[in-house]
Amino acid sequence: MGTFSIWHWLIVLVIVVLVFGTKKLKNIGSDLGGAVKGFKDGMKDGSASADAAAPTQQVTAEKSTDANTVDVEAKTKS
Repeated sequence: MGTFSIWHWLIVLVIVVLVFGTKKLKNIGSDLGGAVKGFKDGMKDGSASADAAAPTQQVTAEKSTDANTVDVEAKTKS
């Protein structure tokens, strides 16, 4: 009773085919495959664009001469 035999899985498969029909199951399978492919392509493109979008400028401690810039110093509460 611990594991399902092949007969259990065949009965489940027959019931699923009867409920949904083969055409709908085929559409669901192709939609799922397309979604997985799109996800993999997105992950591949995302890692490539993340490397390309890495900032190349460094922040310096120079004072800005712009009048609209506000210089703020962070202090801890004691």
